[in-house]
Amino acid sequence: MARPPKPAPGLPTKQQVLDFIQASEVPAGKREIAKAFGLKGQEKIALKKLLRDMADEGLIDGKRTAFHLMGGVPKVTVLRVIEIDDGETIAIPDSWSPDDAAPPPRLRLVEHRKGGALRAGDRVLARTEETGSGWIAHPMKKLPNQAEAVMGVVEIDGSGKGWLAPIDRRVRHATPISDLAGAEPGNLVLAEPAGRSPRAGVRVIQVLGDPLAPKAFSLIAIHKHGIPHVFPGEVLDEGQHAAKLPLSEDRREDLRRLPIVAIDPADARDHDDAIWAEPDGAGGFRAVVAIADVSFYVRPGGKLDREARKRGNSVYFPDRVVPMLPEVLSADVCSLKQGEDRAAMVCHLSVSQSGQVTAWRFSRALVRIAENVAYEDAQARIDSGDAEEHLVNLWACWRALEAARHKRDPLELELPERRVLLDDQGKIASIALRERLDAHRVVEDFMIAANVAAAKALESKASPVVYRIHEPPSREKLVALRDYLETFERKLALGQVITPGLFNRMIKDVADESEKALIMEAVLRSQTQAYYGPRNAGHFGLALGSYAHFTSPIRRYADLLVHRALVDAFGLEQPKPHGDLPPDSGLSDRDRADLARVSEAISAAERRAMEAERETIDRYVAAWLAGHIGETFETRVTGVQRFGLFATIVGLGGDGLVPVSVLGAERFYYDEAARQLVGESSGTTYAIGDRLQLRLAEANPLTGALKFEPVDGVGSAIEPRGKPLPLRKKGQHMVGRRGRPGNIRHQGRRKR
Repeated sequence: MARPPKPAPGLPTKQQVLDFIQASEVPAGKREIAKAFGLKGQEKIALKKLLRDMADEGLIDGKRTAFHLMGGVPKVTVLRVIEIDDGETIAIPDSWSPDDAAPPPRLRLVEHRKGGALRAGDRVLARTEETGSGWIAHPMKKLPNQAEAVMGVVEIDGSGKGWLAPIDRRVRHATPISDLAGAEPGNLVLAEPAGRSPRAGVRVIQVLGDPLAPKAFSLIAIHKHGIPHVFPGEVLDEGQHAAKLPLSEDRREDLRRLPIVAIDPADARDHDDAIWAEPDGAGGFRAVVAIADVSFYVRPGGKLDREARKRGNSVYFPDRVVPMLPEVLSADVCSLKQGEDRAAMVCHLSVSQSGQVTAWRFSRALVRIAENVAYEDAQARIDSGDAEEHLVNLWACWRALEAARHKRDPLELELPERRVLLDDQGKIASIALRERLDAHRVVEDFMIAANVAAAKALESKASPVVYRIHEPPSREKLVALRDYLETFERKLALGQVITPGLFNRMIKDVADESEKALIMEAVLRSQTQAYYGPRNAGHFGLALGSYAHFTSPIRRYADLLVHRALVDAFGLEQPKPHGDLPPDSGLSDRDRADLARVSEAISAAERRAMEAERETIDRYVAAWLAGHIGETFETRVTGVQRFGLFATIVGLGGDGLVPVSVLGAERFYYDEAARQLVGESSGTTYAIGDRLQLRLAEANPLTGALKFEPVDGVGSAIEPRGKPLPLRKKGQHMVGRRGRPGNIRHQGRRKR
């Protein structure tokens, strides 16, 4: 028998890892294991592979933040009480899904309080240990009931029974309501399970109002995704206190003489970035990127900081903004308003004639914004030739930055962005695609330059950095993209080095505009999700080696952490404030120790916000289209599945389903290789990219779901979703035909 290979130098053996996990008094994740064995750099990558192999061999289980022995229980975990027998409390792991379907271990809870505080069904965070007589656990904290509230709309059927109609397009059926709690038909409500059995239905716990009222769509998203949207009183109090902090002129660079301009959307409520540039006399430019000095007001460890960390970012809906910071800061004191003295964190840039940033410097400054101008207005002035000198200089500097950008060749995907405009009553005025202007690119390239400078400046001081990371596409996604491109008779060789420029050239070679849009969408789907982290892996999409978010601390917690790191790295601390506010504005010890965990949390918050914003836009589009049922739209097929087609309205972006049942009387089969539906008798095909004239059959504003049908209407009718089956009332029970459905043959024995 061949001897197993020796582990790489510095890498522990599998047995050493098992021994450490078993002996560790804290949850043993990848980070803890690496620290215990002094692993660095490439050794950590080797450790990741070793842990993956051990999991595949059935030696360990768990996740990267907390491993445990297979068949065992983590040192600290969540348990659920299942029974109390003769005063002995028995619990099992709340989450248990082993590969071998083994039953969960039973743990005896050792309660240190008298009186039987725990009951069956309770959840506790507990410290566990294995003894000779079995597993025991020591409760650390009782957790709230996990019965997840569901949101829906109350409907009453013909028998008077209440049903909860879903607002999630993935849920197809209504749920019976056992307790309406005063809710009326049409009310948007929160409900919870009425019992352990699904047959028990749900009971209403909160009435939220009219689901079609102004601002209701964003409220649905807020509740569905658990987005914090109400500031506690103590947070608001600290915000008021922080807003009164005096600005120290002797500890800040005075830049109030410069005509710094904030260019933002016309409806922007917070202005966290402003820019200025002028020629340096040698063919290049001196530039300033001024960012709201949020770290001066929101200090580590304070109530404002804890709330901002919990929220992670602001969330922008068409009808409201859920800010990361109270409005006294986000929309007032921190916001860079025209003509007002404001505290700013400033990035000074030296830009060469070729657009290269040759030097940078960071300071805390006093600024007075010369003008808050909308993108459209700034662009109009430039186009007309009537722009002021400071705008002309900005555009001139941008041309240099643009040249450097083209040379870098980042990923260029110009996908349309839907913009929902509301009237004064909160109703939909129009839905259109957002126009892309040079003014947008001007601000974008200045911000990118400042973000790169922030990352490199912190690296030069060996300071902690919260990087914005965008990894290259995975091989699995590249294979899927290659297969998709083959349907357009285009090739993608996987053996070459994958760069953003490769995708750009591929898109540039497509002449047909509809095909180009489809390929851009496919390229976008092939990309990995960007995230935050303290370990640099570059930014693939922007073709940058180091990148950190620095320019939006009013709405992103990651930027606030970068600001604090700059304060420490470059000695930018301000005089200590009076009162109860934390004394320092740099990184706290907690920030430094928890940077990886905080980065994971704010990345998750960002994904949550993006999903909530997208769903809300979908609901607004569906609400607008609800007034156009029966009308015909030009659509483009964006997806094909066995059950039907996905189509998008050209120029609007409303996505909907065309069920296979409405395509015609014949049977359609799904050609998986070609990704198309093919008619069995006629040979009619439906494939991605096809343009179809479709009739809108259904638009559900509550779910954002749309359904289309062919104009000729040769197939079956669209079946309404989400509503309970109609009851024919005779008393309070279902009446009608009973027994076997007519389309099911009897399969009994034949008489012999």
